[in-house]
Amino acid sequence: MAIKYELIKECKQSGARLGRITTPHGTIETPIFMPVGTQATVKAMTPEELKKINSQIILSNTYHLYLRPGHKLVEKAGGLHKFMNWDRPILTDSGGFQVFSLGDLRKISEKGVEFRSHLDGSKHFISPEKAIEIENSLGADIIMAFDECAPYPAEWNYVKNSLERTTRWAKRCKEAHKNPDTQGLFGIIQGGMYKDLREQSAKEIIDLDFPGYAVGGLSVGEPKPLMYEVLEYTTPLMPKDKPRYLMGVGSPDCLIEGVIRGIDMFDCVLPTRIGRNGTAMTSEGRVVIKNAKYAEDFMPLDPNCDCYTCKNYSRAYLRHLFKAGEILSARLVTYHNLHFLLKLMENVRNAIKEDRLLDFRKEFFEKYGYEL
Repeated sequence: MAIKYELIKECKQSGARLGRITTPHGTIETPIFMPVGTQATVKAMTPEELKKINSQIILSNTYHLYLRPGHKLVEKAGGLHKFMNWDRPILTDSGGFQVFSLGDLRKISEKGVEFRSHLDGSKHFISPEKAIEIENSLGADIIMAFDECAPYPAEWNYVKNSLERTTRWAKRCKEAHKNPDTQGLFGIIQGGMYKDLREQSAKEIIDLDFPGYAVGGLSVGEPKPLMYEVLEYTTPLMPKDKPRYLMGVGSPDCLIEGVIRGIDMFDCVLPTRIGRNGTAMTSEGRVVIKNAKYAEDFMPLDPNCDCYTCKNYSRAYLRHLFKAGEILSARLVTYHNLHFLLKLMENVRNAIKEDRLLDFRKEFFEKYGYEL
């Protein structure tokens, strides 16, 4: 089996877990945040920089790489690791979320999804088998089953039909998977915001015996308290001896609340996207560096941060770069944001070790300006 999970410790204050995932390209200490490299690159970052901030694993996107440059080309290049010069673990999503978010550009059937490319309008068809073929070609350490992601809000009957299709597709993915010894295929639990449907999906997907499981269909527009509630009754249904992944979540509060509810892995474009747009995550809350009040502020972006950006540049300089439209502005703030989240997860792991995660949450939320 390609993926092995070891549960090291459970926090006495909460449901948080300290663990370790072993993959063909290295070991990942959990809980962990995974920077998103949609197009075989984490936007504005080099692989060397990602290593410097201790990024243990990154995520890439099956849908985008299938459309451009094509999975067969990546395979010819020696696989995704070699193509993008990254020798640590990679996770690829199935492309399901991207396809379903195309709205009117796609048509779902039992066979799969027919859709038009957002790049040039060309017609394509992805089935569970095709998604796995693409992911096998890309060669990531962890690959995701092709699922149907129900929107929010959605009627009970719609969500039930959707999750049952996700189960049938998960079986087909497992049968189509050619590299179980080098790539760990994770199943995805759906069920929307309905407790009975989450329980049904969890049972059906876990019965298929994947090496890891994701909670899908959250962070799709629902209020945060509702997401936490769904996690509270879903994660206890998941096996203790396998990794648990919450898809598409990356704000500091959601990471901490997710860990408290037993999640091990997270990913999100948030830190890179807001970084390019001039917003920094800091120990004292968000800083919108473009604002006029920073024009003569010669303090670091975050006085409590030891990243390259904070050690070398002032808020005034970063604001100047943004106002001048310089590429370096996006690079420096993105670097800081990713460092901030990876450091946050390191601190979370230490808090679990010391059985004080709820105390850590209280301190962090007070400084950041979140309400408990």
